[in-house]
Amino acid sequence: MSRVRCQRCLRPQSHCLCANIPSCSHRHPVIILQHPSEQQHAKSTAHLACLALDNATIIVGENADDFADLKQQVEQAPHQFLLIYPSQTSQALEQLSNTQKAAYTADSSPATILLLDGTWRKAKKLWHLNPWLQSLEQFHFEHAPEGQYKIRKTSIDKGLSTIEAVGYALNQLEMFDPTPLVGILRALTNQQLSAMPAAVKKRY
Repeated sequence: MSRVRCQRCLRPQSHCLCANIPSCSHRHPVIILQHPSEQQHAKSTAHLACLALDNATIIVGENADDFADLKQQVEQAPHQFLLIYPSQTSQALEQLSNTQKAAYTADSSPATILLLDGTWRKAKKLWHLNPWLQSLEQFHFEHAPEGQYKIRKTSIDKGLSTIEAVGYALNQLEMFDPTPLVGILRALTNQQLSAMPAAVKKRY
């Protein structure tokens, strides 16, 4: 028999995280392109980020057809979007000049932040299957804090969970305080660790 899940945070009812999810306001819209394999992953953080943020959405898909509406918006106004992805031509987000930031943070229509959600292998697959993303300015993190999501391994150096990446990107563009998002991650991590056998927990 499957466990009863909270309809909001999608965690098992006995491990509901809703009490740890704050309400965070921010100016830049956030859209997370999520690989289908992440949708039901117990360690995924994208959904939790969207619950906390007041202007964030997830689009689940793998190829251009799955993201058709967003693709059309991007093609019509690529300057209204920026992509967080460490491509060969990406720039360090921290090195944006004040003039560049001003262009992205215009009061009338601040740029939408796009992120790819999945394992590193799945994120690269999303990138390669969606060449329309390459028309956007791409940014990576040069001085991001060390990732706190120790219970989920990553194959890249200084990798961040999606919820951490969202918080850091918003912080760099609009001085958003990412502390509440990190708090959600810590609560999730503590839950996962508490459910592990002692021998397994030692690995983390």
